[in-house]
Amino acid sequence: MSRTWLRWMPAVAVPVLIASAAIAGPLAANASVALQSKTPSQVLALLAGEKVTALSGTITQTSDIGLPALPTSGTGSAASAAAALELVSGSHTARVYLDGKTNQRVQVMDTLAERDLIRHGADVWLYESKGKKVVHMTLPSRSATVPEGTSGTVLTPGQVATTLLASLDSSTTVTVAPDTRVAGRTAYELVLTPKAGDTLVSSVSIAVDSTTGLALKVDVAARGQKTTAFSVGFSSLTLGTPDASLFSFTPPAGATVTEQTQPGAGSVKKAPGTATKDPAKRPTVIGSGWDAVVAVPAGADLSTLTSSPLYSKLTMAIAGGHLFHTALVNVFLTNDGRIFAGSVPAERLQAAATGK
Repeated sequence: MSRTWLRWMPAVAVPVLIASAAIAGPLAANASVALQSKTPSQVLALLAGEKVTALSGTITQTSDIGLPALPTSGTGSAASAAAALELVSGSHTARVYLDGKTNQRVQVMDTLAERDLIRHGADVWLYESKGKKVVHMTLPSRSATVPEGTSGTVLTPGQVATTLLASLDSSTTVTVAPDTRVAGRTAYELVLTPKAGDTLVSSVSIAVDSTTGLALKVDVAARGQKTTAFSVGFSSLTLGTPDASLFSFTPPAGATVTEQTQPGAGSVKKAPGTATKDPAKRPTVIGSGWDAVVAVPAGADLSTLTSSPLYSKLTMAIAGGHLFHTALVNVFLTNDGRIFAGSVPAERLQAAATGK
């Protein structure tokens, strides 16, 4: 799972400190059902063969990872960081519409606000109702994909499942739990259990649609925590082609429209130290499996982060630096500017920092 964490941790852990987040909201599965028995390999094959090209649905997510509630009032970087953290720990809902690879719409419904991503052919629109901000970009071709991170805070069950399964290896036990029902559809429940005892993750369950193989829901359980730490999935789902009008967009009157000539430029915030060609300053992975640690060498300017009024509220001082703690991921920022992150206890990060 080491390559998985290289992708997942910068997307889930470090950007919490920098500026990125994920949608959130309540989710519950219905009573279990009885399906034809399948082995873990058969369910994995079903998931890998998923070919759904058109759907309408509502995605909801819950995050109970121990982040503090912070006020989002005020201005400046502190308010922006607090708003980002609210996206991680608060409740949010996203409506999604898909018609092939070139028609997509995602509507993230915030409190008294809405953020939309609309793609129609090579045209991509990003709309934020608060402040009436619009960004328009033209993809190089109709076959091009929307730049990663453009949708900002949206994670789908399929994206999370794909990331977690990308580097599935012998460090994980894979089983099938009793069948279930999600968003009115019957599903197999694939369970990934880390073999390592020195990891914060207790297990991951993926609900796989019994007919299409579509990932319907992903739950991540934290060791020693009764409530689910992270859950994302469909609360409603309709397979079929959405109305074509959903993929057209006209900026509302009074909106500020910005043309982005280079799709994706600046849309993905990288972890400190990753934007360099110097091999000595690239992130490395210490260990393997679920208890692997990602190490980011010193070199990035963290002054904006460490000078924020929220820094002392979100981190605790420990030997050698400061710790940002959640139920699933710990991030250790050393006094000499290095960063160590992993789904492991703080002691393992400290040991990695001292070379033990």
